[in-house]
Amino acid sequence: MKRIWMKLALFAAILGVPAAFADTSKNPAVPGTINYVEGQVSIGAQYLNSKSVGSIQVEEGQSLSTDKGRAEMLLTPGVFVRLGDHSSAQMVSSGLTDTQVAINQGEAMIEVDNLHPQNDIRVAEDGVITRLLKTGLYDFDASHNLVRVVDGKASVQENDHDITVKGGHQLALNNNAKPKTQKFDKKEFEATDLYRWSSLRSDYVAEANVDAARIYYAGGWYGPGWFGPGWYWDPWFSSFTFIPGDGIFYNPFGWRFYSPLWAYSAPIYWRGGHYGAVPVRVPHDPAPYRNRAVQSGFASGGHPVSGGHPVSGGTRSFGASSAGGGFHGGMGGGFGGRR
Repeated sequence: MKRIWMKLALFAAILGVPAAFADTSKNPAVPGTINYVEGQVSIGAQYLNSKSVGSIQVEEGQSLSTDKGRAEMLLTPGVFVRLGDHSSAQMVSSGLTDTQVAINQGEAMIEVDNLHPQNDIRVAEDGVITRLLKTGLYDFDASHNLVRVVDGKASVQENDHDITVKGGHQLALNNNAKPKTQKFDKKEFEATDLYRWSSLRSDYVAEANVDAARIYYAGGWYGPGWFGPGWYWDPWFSSFTFIPGDGIFYNPFGWRFYSPLWAYSAPIYWRGGHYGAVPVRVPHDPAPYRNRAVQSGFASGGHPVSGGHPVSGGTRSFGASSAGGGFHGGMGGGFGGRR
């Protein structure tokens, strides 16, 4: 009975797809694409607003800056850069295998949900280069010359030193002493404004993932099609979302992401004229950003049933092997190559 109810709900959702899914005016997402703006945000002298999302990108040499505002910028598929108030990030290199941004002012948080061996993602701060080695969550505080690894692993190259920074540790840059990592209070850090806002944005992106994954999977006979893992446009959330190639995984904030083949198992509810995703979060998962097959239930009334927890040992890959390549995408999403 639950499966019949699910199929009926999915069919209703597909029939309710707005014409915006067929909108080809959005540019394909590439490193530097603007995915969200709030308040006063600009690229040079050009001020951005909600219409800039999905249509404007930060070119190499340009800087995305906030005054009293926040912004989200995409890098390679599954990697988000989020700026807090009074912050600035410069796009140094926008290649898929050579990606570098420089945090010149304020604070930026980088969420890494997907990382291929071919990716080389680097962040410059105060002249020091940090390479992101694993999926996870990273914070770059230019105001205090700090690199924090909330989850994941990074390599910091400062002068003649190559320092490894693991999850729960931070490194002070250019402090005229031998570089040494230190632990920081993660609970205290999670109470900061940029962290809480980034978690909320991550929640919205996860909801958009389920909306888009269902529809793109049905695109073989209705609307846009699915071409593998990458960035995909979701008109209901007016932004790009990341769709993995296979399985279900949790991002660093604990929000669940589905591939199209698994999206039917996401709990859903009726929302604003169409069926939407119930965000599912596992805040205490020991490794929230790993791909893992999960058991998902269904419940009416907008509530996921209990028991939707990772299956022990149920790891699934959503990398190149799942779709024949790393950087593909549907209508207005994904990467087909370098700009």
